[in-house]
Amino acid sequence: IIERRKGNPAEKVRPASVATTNRDLAAIKGALSMAVEWGHLDAHPLARLKASRETSGGVVRYLTPEEEQRLRAALAVREQRRRDRRESGEAWRSARGASGRGAWKPGAFTDHLAPLVLVALNTGLRRGELFGLTWQHVNLATKVVTVAAGTAKSGRTRHVPLNAEALDVLTRWRAQAAGTGLVFANAEGKRFGNVQTSWERLMVAAALPDFRFHDLRHSFASKLVMRGVDLNTVRELLGHADIKMTLRYAHLAPDKLAEAVARL
Repeated sequence: IIERRKGNPAEKVRPASVATTNRDLAAIKGALSMAVEWGHLDAHPLARLKASRETSGGVVRYLTPEEEQRLRAALAVREQRRRDRRESGEAWRSARGASGRGAWKPGAFTDHLAPLVLVALNTGLRRGELFGLTWQHVNLATKVVTVAAGTAKSGRTRHVPLNAEALDVLTRWRAQAAGTGLVFANAEGKRFGNVQTSWERLMVAAALPDFRFHDLRHSFASKLVMRGVDLNTVRELLGHADIKMTLRYAHLAPDKLAEAVARL
């Protein structure tokens, strides 16, 4: 089973992960089981096919300090270019007596991408969780974001504290947004399906061709572990149902292992 983004047949095919393959296989086997039950098939053709073994190993892609600087710089440049284009367009329309949309206020974001990326980098929320996040689950007073069970991959509600940057970003974003409904909505006010085009352009600008949006989540977790946060706390923040998923970050805390052995 492979993954290919729709609308771009020339794009390089990327193999799906073992977990994705197993989920797809489970869905196909479930459909075939129903076909047998309803009498459309005499036998289940995949009944003996077992799922592949999933491990917590593999390379975790996260941002180095230098790469994070490049990402932040690319976001800042993108924001300034969009602001400059808007101001130039407004000046052109004003000179001709036409009305426009007005320039962005100081401190405001020009669109969803910068706040979306910065919140992801500081909370570890999955892309789908961010797309489904509503303002009713963002408590700026208590500095907590609640990931509702309906939008969480684990199906469990969790509460993620906001650090200073995440709180500042969401406060500024709310000041220019409706303040109700989806936190990150598309131009029609509906839920995003993806932000692939703007994300890929940002990665080109930041010179990070192999970095995926999901890797922001890895960066969040990796920084926590490297700063001495225990793995169970990281598991709770990420919303992992099984600690085995969190163990992939264990190697990033060599000092903790050395400290444990030194106590002997």
